[in-house]
Amino acid sequence: MPTATAYATQNLQQPMYSLVHRPEDDPDGLSCWIALPDRISRTQTPVVAVHGIRRNARQQADLLAARASVLGRPVIAPLFDAQRWPRYQQAVRRGRADLALLTLMRKLRREGIWLTDQFDLAGFSGGAQFAHRFAMLHPELVARLTTASAGWYTFPDETRFPYGLTPCAERPDPWSAVTREKFKRFLTIPTQVCVGADDNVCDRNTRTGPAIDTQQGVHRMARAIRWTRALQDAAHDAGLEPRASFIALSACGHDFRQCVLRGGLDRIIIPEQIDGQARQPRTDNACPEERCRHCVRPCVPGQRLREVAL
Repeated sequence: MPTATAYATQNLQQPMYSLVHRPEDDPDGLSCWIALPDRISRTQTPVVAVHGIRRNARQQADLLAARASVLGRPVIAPLFDAQRWPRYQQAVRRGRADLALLTLMRKLRREGIWLTDQFDLAGFSGGAQFAHRFAMLHPELVARLTTASAGWYTFPDETRFPYGLTPCAERPDPWSAVTREKFKRFLTIPTQVCVGADDNVCDRNTRTGPAIDTQQGVHRMARAIRWTRALQDAAHDAGLEPRASFIALSACGHDFRQCVLRGGLDRIIIPEQIDGQARQPRTDNACPEERCRHCVRPCVPGQRLREVAL
């Protein structure tokens, strides 16, 4: 797999969009922030961006808005509040966060906010946990998946959910909806597994213990690499071309803003389009600025983003 490099966000042209808050319209509904382009494309999928445990949905929409709006793509950032969706990361737990998102997307479709049959799904930290589990539950809706800095994953093995694919046998478990055929379809989704290259320590928000550390690794970097390899192996076993790739965001830790402005995460979530097809970020050899205003240390030429061969 070739190495790719990318730089901090540069607008494709002058963006035109509005950043709006859509409040919940029923007691069990989701509110969201929407970066709404002046002209919505009828062919480009919207981007659904899911926050981490800090629940900063506005930041997700704000930092992805400029790049998405140039392509006529709305950015929809749902807000899972802590009281009703305390474990939204697991998608099927209390409140059924996956169904709440489905309901929101149906409403936004009726309102003309998005016009396609599928959407691109991205998540950071806890949002990345939700995103990949949602995609396993509803693969027919997800055109492209980007997980960034997830703390841990559901692996394609026989471990009981949420660590693996096996549903609970002692009681009705909504995870049983992930059938063999659904999971096979999930494996066909182009999937970018991202993590900051400096996000390689076990912090207080990292789920840890003998079982999960043995299965997945001891920090986010190790876990992202293991999960990508597991998806690639599962695709091979199913007779499919692997669609998962691992990307390390150089000089980035566990910070969404940093990953976008310094690491080029927005370029991964919203790649340039050529003849309607997504293409990899540019492979320039040097940063245009020795030290830009977003960095706390000098840039390493050609090392903003690294796609790593596993």
